Amino acid sequence: MWGGRFAEGPAAVMREINASIPFDKRLWRQDIAGSKAHVAMLGKQGIVAEADSVTIAEGLDRVAAEYEADGVTDDLALEDIHMATESRLAELIGATAGRLHTARSRNDQVATDFRLWVRDSIDAVDAGLKALQQALVARAEEHADSVMPGFTHLQAAQPVTLGHHLMAYYEMVRRDRSRFADARVRMNECPLGAAALAGTGFPIDRQSTARALDFDRPTANSLDSVSDRDFALDYLMSAAQASLHLSRLAEEIVLWASQPFGFVSLPDQWSTGSSIMPQKRNPDAAELVRGHSGRIVGCLTSLMITMKGLPLAYSKDMQDDKPPVFEAHDLLALSIAAMTGMIETLTFRTDRMRAAAEAGFSTATDLADRLVRVAGVPFREAHHITGAVVKLAEGKGCALSDLSLAELQAIDPRIDEGVQAALSVDASVAARASEGGTAPERVRQAIARAKEALGS
Repeated sequence: MWGGRFAEGPAAVMREINASIPFDKRLWRQDIAGSKAHVAMLGKQGIVAEADSVTIAEGLDRVAAEYEADGVTDDLALEDIHMATESRLAELIGATAGRLHTARSRNDQVATDFRLWVRDSIDAVDAGLKALQQALVARAEEHADSVMPGFTHLQAAQPVTLGHHLMAYYEMVRRDRSRFADARVRMNECPLGAAALAGTGFPIDRQSTARALDFDRPTANSLDSVSDRDFALDYLMSAAQASLHLSRLAEEIVLWASQPFGFVSLPDQWSTGSSIMPQKRNPDAAELVRGHSGRIVGCLTSLMITMKGLPLAYSKDMQDDKPPVFEAHDLLALSIAAMTGMIETLTFRTDRMRAAAEAGFSTATDLADRLVRVAGVPFREAHHITGAVVKLAEGKGCALSDLSLAELQAIDPRIDEGVQAALSVDASVAARASEGGTAPERVRQAIARAKEALGS
């Protein structure tokens, strides 16, 4: 490719460090699509002969068929997927292949291919996240009434329903999908036609190539077109946030599957054993999802550092933009699929959950609220009274609801006789009927809205 300017070929190490074909061959579908759109425009504009345009397009289809059947060969001498495709096209159709690169550069070519790939990846991730949401909603509907402890600081705080807990993750994933959707809208501009950095003197039609590739419009500035990787960073930021949510859910599964909790049982297909301890059932799938999150965040950091000091326009550093995006995509897709499978097949030990909710004085706030509502006690005073009640129950080794009315009124006579019924975990969750609350009726309303949004 450099024959007209260079007298000698590259050193062996230079050839290896310069080549990106081992990883950017993943772009072959997008490279073929971009090239076909470009050559169709060249023919329509009369920049190349219409017959040559057709010949090139047919040749590209033959190259694509070979790639589909046999994959792309890692030929370091051809450097990247763009040159590999053009070289094979020349072998198939001869010198006419040399007309394909008229009015474009590898700079706008790779920027276009990469955007197309990221856009396809966003669509795939969104489908996976939607499946995870459907799994969460289905299990939440099963357990809209199942009582479990809600935690703050990993200490039992107030009773909630398992359905409510699962729907919290539905909301996280809803925001994840919205971030990917926003990124997709922002990135859907076509760089093709920016050429190396300054545009081209040929009478190209950028609107037609943008339409052909399903972009909303061409990019507005040729310098920015070839140097922008915001779309890749947007993708990685969205992926990192989604992976953090997956990691939080994975951590809860790890905790819940441990013997001290015993809230869930993982099926065999999502567990592993021990090489030495035959009794072990390890939640390795959840632990790996948790671990993948750190790697995805690392991919984001890697590309941010690559881009932070680059002057306009294109620099070879930007060849390293694709490996972190490819790695993050693979890890995220695997994590979403694993998490969806776990949620669909987990066995929830609702008896253990209820027992834990009943054991931790988690209805203490209900006593304070009742003193406010029924007796008109200021909340801070009610809080103090309730603390004394908890101290008494703790000393006696019993639940709040097991204390007699006489014992309660000895602490404060304003505690009324209906208090024991209000202190059950079922009464507690039913009382939390404010919008967005854990009351089963509110959980079912949230599930109904989610099912409508998911079209299920």
